Amino acid sequence: PPPASKIEQKERDLRRFQDLRQAVEYVVSRGDIDGSKLAYLGASWGAAVAPAMVSLEERFRTAVLFEGGLYLRPAGPPEVDNFNFLPRVRVPVLMLNGRYDYTFPLESSQKPYFRWLGTPEKDKRHVVYDAAHDVMVNRTDVVKEVLSWLDQYLGPVAR
Repeated sequence: PPPASKIEQKERDLRRFQDLRQAVEYVVSRGDIDGSKLAYLGASWGAAVAPAMVSLEERFRTAVLFEGGLYLRPAGPPEVDNFNFLPRVRVPVLMLNGRYDYTFPLESSQKPYFRWLGTPEKDKRHVVYDAAHDVMVNRTDVVKEVLSWLDQYLGPVAR
């Protein structure tokens, strides 16, 4: 359910980030995973909240965002408003969106999100498919785009 107050929203967002950080801690503790090559992958809500998650967790080297953007509703307290984190994102970002997305419209949500990212222009890419909110209807093209991006910024998979 929606948070009952701005304080509850702030506490939820903090707990979500703490959960993410614990997951990253676990991943980097494993000997079979190269913790220096972590990517954030977010879809829909996960892409919308990516600015806070990626700018606060410094071990992500890149981000791949599916079907995300700015929510077109009141954002909540400034300290948890994802818009305020966009300029703090510095890692390379690949955004994959649908031109006809009803949740995150192209002109009013996706483009401002992309424009406000603090990532240098050369390290960010916005791919728009002729789709609604589910870009995976273009699965083959999406997979090629994502694998190419990850190879470019994390290196090819060694094994």
